[in-house]
Amino acid sequence: MKHYSAFAIAREAFRQHTGWGRAWASPEPRASYDVIIVGAGGHGLATAYFLGKRYGIKNVAIIEKGWLGGGNTGRNTTIIRSNYLQDPSAAIYEKSRSLYETMSQDLNYNVMFSPRGVMMLAQTEHEKRGYLRTERANALQGVETRFIQPAEVKKLVPIINLDGPRYPVLGALWQARAGTARHDALAWGYARACSDMGMHVIEQCAVTGVESVGGEVTAVNTTKGTIGCKKLGIVVAGHSGALADMAGFRLPVESVALQALVSEPIKPCMDVVVMANTVHGYMSQSDKGEMVIGGGADGFNNYTQRGSWHHIEETVRALVETFPMVSRLKMLRQWGGIVDMTGDRSPIISKTPLGNCFINCGWGTGGFKATPGSGYAMAELVANGEPGPLAEAFSMYRFREGRFIDESVAAGVAH
Repeated sequence: MKHYSAFAIAREAFRQHTGWGRAWASPEPRASYDVIIVGAGGHGLATAYFLGKRYGIKNVAIIEKGWLGGGNTGRNTTIIRSNYLQDPSAAIYEKSRSLYETMSQDLNYNVMFSPRGVMMLAQTEHEKRGYLRTERANALQGVETRFIQPAEVKKLVPIINLDGPRYPVLGALWQARAGTARHDALAWGYARACSDMGMHVIEQCAVTGVESVGGEVTAVNTTKGTIGCKKLGIVVAGHSGALADMAGFRLPVESVALQALVSEPIKPCMDVVVMANTVHGYMSQSDKGEMVIGGGADGFNNYTQRGSWHHIEETVRALVETFPMVSRLKMLRQWGGIVDMTGDRSPIISKTPLGNCFINCGWGTGGFKATPGSGYAMAELVANGEPGPLAEAFSMYRFREGRFIDESVAAGVAH
């Protein structure tokens, strides 16, 4: 793998940038692998990366039905934070946030991590009490977060309207070391590192079936032929239920679209991330000047990545009350991502009824922020056959046993 640096840029400038080469290889699949990871999004690539880095398992194929990072990894609003309420959630999200801080150095690839801070507005008394509860829970968990008063909210975000006609701002839960990162760069950096370890990243390779003998997966059928494996990891977000059906078991998840949009680029006006759950919207400003706006999930099950006008209208109408300047902006583009929701709005990192098949899904609206921590925990599960401390609470069997990890409020997005 070519080492990226300022010296490399200068060197290539003198030879018309002819020496860069491909960031990752595009090989044809082998007959079999030690591990197959289905899904070349952030979580799948992170799983493969940590399998190689921590456990030395490098005979790995990451197969993707479309293009690398073309699912939710490339269709989110890039927010990173860890101030969740429940202990298992705070642990895995904080692990993830800390891994983001060193990711550019670890991967030798600039993922543009920006610890600009994330605030979650309290716009009702009920919401304020909830965030005060989360502040105290985070203090016990070792997660740095605090509740701030309206005056400090206004100081951090001068464009905000504290005295909205329906929902005035009563304060906010503030995490100063949270922020954003470049979603595409995350996938590209992991793919480059996996390819350098000898792993195969195989795009345009859809899974059509799963073969098993005696309760163990033996191979996956794909559009590029049948590929054998000793272990199988399913990491396909909104299509997790479809893959589970192929493997012969059911998942307690439902898939819905989560929509977002960006405005035309404008001069810098907001250097933090603001989430407003009560009015169903959240917003940050990208490095290109666009206002990145996200809203709640659709109220009906679907697999669309297109988005819908009525949902965008509802999100923008709500945000105009809190950020009046939004009313004067033009929309540049919109999109949707397919998110997989569990009943308690917490993920699944789990063994399955098949002895050598493992699944990572159910991240709902919080997938991007969890990417490196999710891969870290999933790799431990795949390598050892048993979950480690980060993943043990997130078994798919918790729904049968009544061990819910309720994050429906702390998720910060209307569900």
